[in-house]
Amino acid sequence: MSAGTDPSNFPTMIIPRGTEIRVNNNGQLSIKTPGNLVIQNSGLYSELESTNGSIRIEENVTVEAVSIKAAQACFIQGTVTAWRVHAKRIALEDRAKAFIMLQESEQLELAKSARLVGNFANEKELYLMLGKFTPQLKELPSAMDITPQQSISPHRPFAPIGAPSTPVAPTTGAEHLRAAQTLLEREVSRGDLSPQETEALREVLFGIREHNVQRIASIYRDAFSELRNPTEALRQAYDHIEKFFNQRTT
Repeated sequence: MSAGTDPSNFPTMIIPRGTEIRVNNNGQLSIKTPGNLVIQNSGLYSELESTNGSIRIEENVTVEAVSIKAAQACFIQGTVTAWRVHAKRIALEDRAKAFIMLQESEQLELAKSARLVGNFANEKELYLMLGKFTPQLKELPSAMDITPQQSISPHRPFAPIGAPSTPVAPTTGAEHLRAAQTLLEREVSRGDLSPQETEALREVLFGIREHNVQRIASIYRDAFSELRNPTEALRQAYDHIEKFFNQRTT
């Protein structure tokens, strides 16, 4: 037997008792172990979890995972891309890179040459931040309107709304708000509104998402009055909000 095939040249793999290894429908590997977990091989993972110990991603290793969870610490020497990382302590060592959407830790340590992108505290924070910049994310060039704004009376009444081209018949107040939210999300994401118009509609949209009826009532008329050329969908959204408040007063 040649030296190149000598079994002593290869590392021994030990799977501790209590370890769970699974493969999901997308072919992604999930590893759940009671002790420390060291990743020395780049790959796509679904979940990496140490229920009692720590997780280490070694240098020159690239890991993509949906979830990384450690009872103690998560040490990153290589590159990690993850939706969620949960640990008491997350440490990025020299030249480490981490792209983490949701970071849940009591202690976060970054070496001078490390790079951390993302770092949202929870889903709500992420949702609100991405929602605030939806036009910039989807249609950044067309959203950069540098033409002078047309002067508009701050309390210009919104034009009468004709019948929608697609029959929609919400019956309850909640259904009217859901319909308005759907229409506003679609229109705001188009990116062809001016920054002033987009910001005004976004404030209404945030109020609807947060179910803050008092805030919606105080801003929606002024917000829609900012529109220079409202589309039919925006007219429908305004109509749904009007009907929502009309039902509350009857």
